[in-house]
Amino acid sequence: MSTDNSSATLNLTLSENLQSLLQSYRQMQMPMGQYVSFILIPSIGFFVVTVVLSLVLSFPMMVRVPIPLLGSLALFSAVFYPKILLSQRQRQLDNRFHLMVTHMTILSTTKIDRMEVFRTLADDDEYGELSNELRRIVELVDTWNQSLDDALRRRSNEVPSETLADFFERLAYTMGAGQSLREYLLTEQEQILENYATVYESSLENIEVMKDLYLSMVLSMTFALVFAVVLPVLTGTEPTLTVSAVILLYIFVQTGFFLAMRSLSPYDPLWYHPDEKPSAVESTITRSFYVGVGLTGILLVLSVTGITGLSPIGLPTLIPGISTLPLPFYAVIPVTPLLIPGLVLNKAEKRVKARDQEFPSFIRALGTTEAVKQSTSSDVLSTLRNKDFGPLSENIDDLYKRLNMRIEPVEAWRYFTADCRSYLIQTFSEMYLMGREMGGNPQLLGELISENMNRVLQLREQRKQATTTLIGLLYGMTAASTFAFFIGLEVVNVLSNLGLDLNTSAGVDVGQIIRPDVYNIPLIEFLLVVVIMFSAMLSALMVRTVDGGHKVNTYMHFVLLSWISSLVAIFTRWLINTFLAVG
Repeated sequence: MSTDNSSATLNLTLSENLQSLLQSYRQMQMPMGQYVSFILIPSIGFFVVTVVLSLVLSFPMMVRVPIPLLGSLALFSAVFYPKILLSQRQRQLDNRFHLMVTHMTILSTTKIDRMEVFRTLADDDEYGELSNELRRIVELVDTWNQSLDDALRRRSNEVPSETLADFFERLAYTMGAGQSLREYLLTEQEQILENYATVYESSLENIEVMKDLYLSMVLSMTFALVFAVVLPVLTGTEPTLTVSAVILLYIFVQTGFFLAMRSLSPYDPLWYHPDEKPSAVESTITRSFYVGVGLTGILLVLSVTGITGLSPIGLPTLIPGISTLPLPFYAVIPVTPLLIPGLVLNKAEKRVKARDQEFPSFIRALGTTEAVKQSTSSDVLSTLRNKDFGPLSENIDDLYKRLNMRIEPVEAWRYFTADCRSYLIQTFSEMYLMGREMGGNPQLLGELISENMNRVLQLREQRKQATTTLIGLLYGMTAASTFAFFIGLEVVNVLSNLGLDLNTSAGVDVGQIIRPDVYNIPLIEFLLVVVIMFSAMLSALMVRTVDGGHKVNTYMHFVLLSWISSLVAIFTRWLINTFLAVG
């Protein structure tokens, strides 16, 4: 009986997944027949070709196995791409949902009617896919003469996001029952924040699970690569092809985990980049970037020309007393100048985070004081600018000066957000400014914004802890993997030399046991250096993705991880040689 129940449950699950997949095909912009003809059928043909090649080619098994994996990846991507596309749309709807609802709440407290609230948000491209959904609701009301609650109920059945669908459904019900938009949104604020926190924390928990999976997979791939390096010395198979195939698989696995981390990380950008209003911080970061990349380019040319013998000037000539360098240094020294923009950015990013911490107190004080004194922002800022708001104090003082010089308030506030360079400060400042212009209560606006931003900052602390543990994991795995790689390489190198010594001194034919002649040790070492540099790059990208910071922040971790890998590689080879020499 239990077997029948399990079978029925399995069939029901498969049926639901199949229906969900077909629904995603129907919601594509491309017609289903066209997608099947031009994408799905060619991917099936490519998969069949890769399977046939893996059976026909006479390469070793470790080289042939990845070939059909490539075809299966293409087929899997083609079959599930519509589902992935729908999931991405769902994430876009969920990512900025709490900000959109906060903005809607602020607008609802002003003197405009409820349809104008929806029109205002529909015209704001900041919310991306959410703006498109609100635009569809406005179109149903204005063009097709539907009531707002009917339009909301209709769109709730179409959107892929359960959170947004539930919000539309409840909003349609309450408005149909006669409750005002303002009352409903003020009542729902706490629940919306809790829902957002639940989704955010769920994403962080998924990242924790992915870290454990990543640790297991990297350990497995490290073992496979060491096995691929050492095994040919006993079997006589071509080691270069074997090692190259495992390296490609290793890179493929790491790339997959990076993409998974990027898809699972909560959307919570730190930086704000207005192109029309550059700041001194942005100029400093840009200059440091050009300096770092320029020096890296010069050192890279010296490294390549020196190691290939195309130029007498190489990296060793730049270091007094050094005639030769270990191979890993030829890879890591050229990228070292990238540390310059990384450190500059890291310092600037700390100031942005410090401004975020002070902004809730500032906006609450501004709103409360404006309501009590019944005065303008300029008059209130004349007092607030003398209070200590940390790194934000300088920006508040500049805002007061611009408003006092009779600069248009909108422009003054936009210069303020541009100087702060914070995404949250820019978003919530725009909400406050728009709410004040439309006659909203400044005290209520300040309290709403402060409460929402404090909740986001609390979640960011949890994200910071998750990032810290990820950094520790990646740095530890980088050192451990490099140690294992180069132990395998040095063991093969020692066995090769041992075989030569035995052949020449004792006249023993060790070629029946050890086959060192199949190895090109410098080439194997070069491939290992390539994989540790690529691993350092992907690990740095993972840190930046989970952290949510500036892209240039990747450079600092990339340089540090590269140096750790290179030093561990050199130390490992020295250690093995020392022990064997002592032995």
